[in-house]
Amino acid sequence: MYAIRRHKYGGVEVLRLETVECPIPGEREILIKVRAASVNPLDWRFMTGTPYVLRMASGVTVPKDPRLGVDVSGVVEAVGRQVSKFKPGDAVFGCCRGAFAEYACATETLLVAKPENICFDSAAAVPVAAVTALQGLRDLGRLSSGM
Repeated sequence: MYAIRRHKYGGVEVLRLETVECPIPGEREILIKVRAASVNPLDWRFMTGTPYVLRMASGVTVPKDPRLGVDVSGVVEAVGRQVSKFKPGDAVFGCCRGAFAEYACATETLLVAKPENICFDSAAAVPVAAVTALQGLRDLGRLSSGM
């Protein structure tokens, strides 16, 4: 399969289209045939390795994981043994590592069913942006239920 990867930190010049093995889902993971992925500031931070404190977890001088892309939407291709919420053929969206590829794996808890009235492109644009909006409204705006 094809995937956009990087093997060093930097700008768009570090991105490479590579042929890699298709991921195999773990017991609690879902293999997604990616239909759409979105780009957001989180992806840029992983790509550039900034702020530098991020590198403590992702690799100090070079990235430990060359995969990029967090927001994903697609169709379930296969499921791990302990997955009960989804089955092959289900349309899903959510978060994973390596969404900039033909296939990606995600844990069951990071995905939800894609509503039929929303296209894959729109669904892929939701996850990180929605969490960011929620944090801003709830945490910084101190909004609560019923307000």
